[in-house]
Amino acid sequence: MTGNIKDYDGTDQGVLAPEERVGYAVVGLGDLTEEELYPAFAHSARSRLGALVSGDRDKALVQARQLGLSEGDVYSYEQFENLKDREDIRAVFIVLPNSLHREFAVRAAEIGKHVLCEKPLSVSVADAEAMVLACKVAGVLLMTAYRIQYTPHHQAAREELHSGRLGRVKLMTAVDVQTEPQGGQWRLKRELAGGGSLLDVGLYCLNTSRFLTGEEPYEVFAYTHSTPDDPRFTEVEESVSFTLRFPSGIISSNFCSYGASKHRSLRVLAEKGNLLLDPAFDYTSLRLKIDTETEVRELLIKETDQFALELDHFSACVQSGTRPFTPGEEGVQDQRIMEAIYQSAREGRPVQLQRFEGRDVFRGGPAAPVERKRS
Repeated sequence: MTGNIKDYDGTDQGVLAPEERVGYAVVGLGDLTEEELYPAFAHSARSRLGALVSGDRDKALVQARQLGLSEGDVYSYEQFENLKDREDIRAVFIVLPNSLHREFAVRAAEIGKHVLCEKPLSVSVADAEAMVLACKVAGVLLMTAYRIQYTPHHQAAREELHSGRLGRVKLMTAVDVQTEPQGGQWRLKRELAGGGSLLDVGLYCLNTSRFLTGEEPYEVFAYTHSTPDDPRFTEVEESVSFTLRFPSGIISSNFCSYGASKHRSLRVLAEKGNLLLDPAFDYTSLRLKIDTETEVRELLIKETDQFALELDHFSACVQSGTRPFTPGEEGVQDQRIMEAIYQSAREGRPVQLQRFEGRDVFRGGPAAPVERKRS
């Protein structure tokens, strides 16, 4: 079990001294690393940035100096195995294009480093399963970086649904669309990304539906579309619509796109009311509202650095030897479902998935509880 969410404001004893924290090497220094992960390490309670791994040494050296790291803390991709000698580095955070996840997860496992990997876990079920196996054989932990499952807003939404206060859930709808610019974007190249909007933003809809219900879908039905004259979508799909059917009877309709103006929301319709997250998948400013026959209320929840929360959960797992809440197997399951979504769109028919009963089939121990007050 990780520390409570209240730990992350620095006022609780859950905040560890620098020398007691888990040291990380970040692999890949793109926008997400610069804009979100570096601040997350500064806000974390249990995690410390100790090394940078990049294909651009000059860029890495500049960032290292800004972060208080030395030249010796900078490694090229070819020098990655030299991290084996860094006893202060216990884990790597892979923030590379999707098709490179497997290579560096396996290389990390072989030198005895725990692996936190950005979503999607990889570009195929086969690659994702190979990552899980490599880490298992090496005796290291593998966690899929599903930050949504660690945010207090989403945890509160899940708690609300599972409490039964809204009655039985009947329907869900999730939307994550954005405009992906043309020009040099690896996300628009199939060889690097493995797919288009589904593997990037659509995965939030898929994974959050599974997280909130705690169930696994047993059937998918999907459509894809790409604007014929748009050069951005010559290799990957632009938009996807997919429907999931869950064992309890819940139907979840989901929409993702790289070609529409930004919108990210999730609504749950239940017997006694509905729940709305809007925005639902942003890094900040999430809002959670509950609407019933007797009241409309917004749950006022302390906002924290989402990336710091997932980092510190993994660090706590590394220190305790506990299986993460979102282990590699959680990422593998999403890969299976996404492959079924693509198959359904190609064949124009529903595709059956292996049926699992019960909740949280692929998840590990509990994530942190939520500190909140009601409006």
